[in-house]
Amino acid sequence: QEKQRAMVNEMVAKLTDICWDKCITGSVGSSFSNSETNCLKNCAQRYVELSMLTVQRFKNMQKM
Repeated sequence: QEKQRAMVNEMVAKLTDICWDKCITGSVGSSFSNSETNCLKNCAQRYVELSMLTVQRFKNMQKM
């Protein structure tokens, strides 16, 4: 349980770093621009999908 929580926290931290660097181009104000919001949503979705795909691949490899 604790190991899974640590893995989730690490994944969120990586996602935040990657997507922030990619999507936030100006100085941070009280809210994100529409393009920044869309970029963050898309980046997070792609990151999660890729992570899930990677986990599935490893599971499939272990079955062989």
